[in-house]
Amino acid sequence: MARISSLAEAIQAAVRDGDTVALEGFTHLIPHAAGHEIIRQGRKRLTLIRMTPDLIYDQLIGMGCVDRLVFSWGGNPGVGSLHRFRDAVENGWPQKLELEEHSHAAMANAYEAGAAGLPCAIFRGYIGGDLPKVNAKIKRVTCPFTGEELAAIPAHRPDVAVIHAQRADRAGNVLIEGVLGVQKEAVLAAKRSVVTVEEIVDDLGGRSLNAVILPHWTIGHVVEVPGGAFPSYAQGYYPRHNRFYKAWDAIARERDSFLAWMKSNVLEQGPEAFAVHARKHRAAAE
Repeated sequence: MARISSLAEAIQAAVRDGDTVALEGFTHLIPHAAGHEIIRQGRKRLTLIRMTPDLIYDQLIGMGCVDRLVFSWGGNPGVGSLHRFRDAVENGWPQKLELEEHSHAAMANAYEAGAAGLPCAIFRGYIGGDLPKVNAKIKRVTCPFTGEELAAIPAHRPDVAVIHAQRADRAGNVLIEGVLGVQKEAVLAAKRSVVTVEEIVDDLGGRSLNAVILPHWTIGHVVEVPGGAFPSYAQGYYPRHNRFYKAWDAIARERDSFLAWMKSNVLEQGPEAFAVHARKHRAAAE
């Protein structure tokens, strides 16, 4: 049953050291504010799951929150490498990072299986590729009905799912619009969940044809955090801050510049800063 909380309260209650955590959002609605709160609260030994980990995972890895990453593709979209991710893999800084790599299709199917309460995902995939050589969790099974050989991987069942959405009503029902990733499946697969939203309203109002509503009884905590996806975008609220994605390449390239930026912009600031940045960027874009 959804509880309306502050961001600090929600993360403190839901995310624990050693948890498996999925922060999901595809191209937009990436839960940056929630990720920053995890960093501020000093969570450690996390296993992170995500399709296409990008800047917020680079920050979590660089701040020493993460021991293990389960993912499909990782990088700064349209720019290049994630330097804190790369430093952890190549040099063990700030600590060694264990990797479990999958295809996009496998990740989506694993979330779907987790949401359905199944132990594994079975699908057509990993034919002619090399990932099975480096990931022992990729198996082959034979369909008992057709004899077809299929791929199988464990279902994703995170301890916590964290997503961002446009709106929630006061009962805790959540509306997601625009490009949909696996946010719904991640929440349904998880034991606990935190959903940050642009605003909490009396009525969710009109919605687009591809809108998803997560009912309040599927959600643990709902938190109003305007700008909570910034610098990614939230359809209908603010655009993507492309200049910041480019700037991050230089910020994160060296350890000292990364740590200085994190101190000034994360450790010494709260979630209210996201609303200010998002408003300024939207005004500039208009």
